[in-house]
Amino acid sequence: MPRPTSARLSPPSSAPFLAVTADSLVAADFRPRTRYRPPGPYRRLLALPGARAFTIGNLTARLPMGMFSVSAVVMIAGTRGSYALAGAVTATGLAATALVAPWTARLVDRHGQARVAVPATLVAALGSLALLLCVRYEAPAWTLFAAYAATATTPNTGGMARARWAHLLKDRKDAVGALHTANSFEQAADELCYMLGPVLAAFLCTALFPEAGTLVGVVLLVSGMLLFTAQRSTEPPARPHPTAKAPLRVPGIPPLLAVCLAVGGVFGALEVVTIAFADAQGHRAAAGVVLALQAAGSCAAGLLYGALKPAGPAEHRLPWCVAAMTALLTLPLLAASLTGSLPLLALALLVAGMATAPTMVTTMTLVQSRTPQGRLNEGMTLAVTGLLGGIAGGSALGGWTVEHASPTAGYGIPVTASAAALLLALALVPARDVRPADRRRA
Repeated sequence: MPRPTSARLSPPSSAPFLAVTADSLVAADFRPRTRYRPPGPYRRLLALPGARAFTIGNLTARLPMGMFSVSAVVMIAGTRGSYALAGAVTATGLAATALVAPWTARLVDRHGQARVAVPATLVAALGSLALLLCVRYEAPAWTLFAAYAATATTPNTGGMARARWAHLLKDRKDAVGALHTANSFEQAADELCYMLGPVLAAFLCTALFPEAGTLVGVVLLVSGMLLFTAQRSTEPPARPHPTAKAPLRVPGIPPLLAVCLAVGGVFGALEVVTIAFADAQGHRAAAGVVLALQAAGSCAAGLLYGALKPAGPAEHRLPWCVAAMTALLTLPLLAASLTGSLPLLALALLVAGMATAPTMVTTMTLVQSRTPQGRLNEGMTLAVTGLLGGIAGGSALGGWTVEHASPTAGYGIPVTASAAALLLALALVPARDVRPADRRRA
């Protein structure tokens, strides 16, 4: 057999290898076959200096937000035998948070995240531990309300993360598109935490002991907040003497808060009613998994929504998003009333959750665009406050409906609350004529 004669003894990697046989010319290209692909929007976002570090800390501190209310409901209902009491206690804590959170956010804007968030978190952690002890040692019912109300000082971790993104992206040429991606990422992170949180809480409370979910949540909250606030390079500058007026006095903000209030009613009712429905089916431990599927659908939709570039102003997109959410929320009601099947209900919640993240991303985009400079954390917290107020009302109404009617009837509450949000969102459409630049000039 003839030996090939190499045209080049050591071909460089940038050129193909050539060889000659008896009657053939052989060419072999050893260069990599993979083409360069530019990084996607989320990789570009997390490649910013310091972004990954504060994101890890923030996610750790945010995970308990999906644990505390579920842990409280399971813990109180399991020991006191009343979903009405459990719903009322969690509603009281959320209502207290709705009152206290804006003041905490205002202090954060004025004095910085690290100086305010850490002591506020420690106070909230003590409130959660007090609730645990009151339930453990069968204290009077009023002590449960007082202890859970003390958790109202919990800082708005999502709002502080969004404020950091706005600070990091403000000088970029593609600031609008990058901020849309950042808001979508944060909303997906919210949904991820509310997806994993209930599962973890339900598992801990049922597999270990009823207070385990609250105890683990306190540890995660404190450790995550310490890690998050330690990242000082990405912290927005404090503004001890802000000159801009309060967000509540800015035209366009109060109607958005009303939308958040109605959307919060959807979340609060779904949580309590789903736990009760699973319990009625004899699968209380599966409640966290069922709720996690709803958050999973929202998380996936949020990531997809952030990778796209939506057309048109946010005021036009919001009614469409809320309308889709209203239509999809009829699926859990139909699944519960027509079949009574927990697996079908879980599938319906998965599909229904796909409209949640686009609705919240669009709402938060509107809040950011209308909030005066230097008071962003306060504006974002007001939106979260509206959500918490709605969650409190939805939780209490859901618990009452479950107690006096049935878990199936409770699924009518989220549909009603979403329909109310749709009417409020439609009222926002004329506000498209008032642009943020015009307001700043005014």
